[in-house]
Amino acid sequence: MIDEQTDKPRSSFWKELPILLGVAILVAVLVRAFVLQTFFIPSPSMENTLQIDDRVLVNKLVYDFRSPHRGEVIVFKAPREWSGNPDGEDFIKRVVGVGGDHVVCCDAQERLVINGKPLDEPYVFPGDKPADQEFDITVPEGRLWVMGDHRAASGDSLEHWQQSGQDITAATIDEDVVVGRAFTVFWPVNRAAWLTVPEQYQTIPEP
Repeated sequence: MIDEQTDKPRSSFWKELPILLGVAILVAVLVRAFVLQTFFIPSPSMENTLQIDDRVLVNKLVYDFRSPHRGEVIVFKAPREWSGNPDGEDFIKRVVGVGGDHVVCCDAQERLVINGKPLDEPYVFPGDKPADQEFDITVPEGRLWVMGDHRAASGDSLEHWQQSGQDITAATIDEDVVVGRAFTVFWPVNRAAWLTVPEQYQTIPEP
């Protein structure tokens, strides 16, 4: 009686190896293109939530099924006016206001106010104010007001609100340019953490 398992030619593994490697590469390419992607942090604009040279993992699929939520950290293709790069550039910021939100700076305790509700922001870089000037805006539908956690070092919606002469379209980003949600820091290992939505956003009312 012949044992079919032991009778299989030993060389078959090496013949199949290129196919297995090809399938693995194809799966990796598809995952990177449509599901998950890694990004490194090149600037201090999100300190101390994210540090320079941190690596984050981004879910590229989630916003195919819903819009970004307040408090989420997102990666997006920055408008040319934001980056100065005609080929586009990826930015990472926190969503502070979504379409329809009324965002004001600031109340008597120097807090942003969203839809009439003051927002405590424990993630803001120590010593930074929530904003360096007063503003009162309503986010257009389908657009996002985004800010870095290191407010004094972030080229974000507030900076472009100022630079554009208070043009709300120039100060916000279109939901269509969002690449995905950054949901975890995975490198360096000693900084590994989930990027969850701060609980303070849970009490913000709808506009």
